Amino acid sequence: MDIDILSFMPALLPVALSPGASFTLVMSSALSGGRSGLLRTLAGTAVGIYSHALLIGLGITAIIISLPGVYNVLEVVGTIYLLWLGFMLIRRGIKSKPDNVVSSPHSITAVDAFIINILNPKAIIFYLTVVSRFAGQQGGVGSYLILASVHVVVMSLWLVIVSHILIFSAKSSNPVLLKKYVNISGGVLLCIFSLCSIFK
Repeated sequence: MDIDILSFMPALLPVALSPGASFTLVMSSALSGGRSGLLRTLAGTAVGIYSHALLIGLGITAIIISLPGVYNVLEVVGTIYLLWLGFMLIRRGIKSKPDNVVSSPHSITAVDAFIINILNPKAIIFYLTVVSRFAGQQGGVGSYLILASVHVVVMSLWLVIVSHILIFSAKSSNPVLLKKYVNISGGVLLCIFSLCSIFK
């Protein structure tokens, strides 16, 4: 295998460290579900990343991209799902009260995180165009899974550190206000991400 992990890191870091849908879901999930919520969302996102690696390694992603109708349907479904999750987070933030700090109309699940990741057009394009450059000449499934593992480790470490600083450290100050802020701003960001994908 001639995987180029060292060259892959500079290409990966801006993607893994920039705030996006996964970042927003993890922050909200960590706030409402604590460490178990954080781990649940990270697990769903990781399964989505490994799925992208498997799909590109098997050549399925290239087939999907070559069929504009199929790709467009995936993009629309992903956008609608992202909008729905954004509205759920905004609703949860608005309804936050001192007596229901933990309860919410919709808790972020591992399945939510997986669906958002697997239907994310940016993730599909990233794995098809960027990750494929570092998978070596053969570019087999194993190569893509190794690069996906690097992606998962970098992303997980970053999100655990950030969530610990932003959520767990600040939670003791005013959990209701923090919950309102994170959920409403996170929901607005998810809606913006989804609308940007429509009007790109």
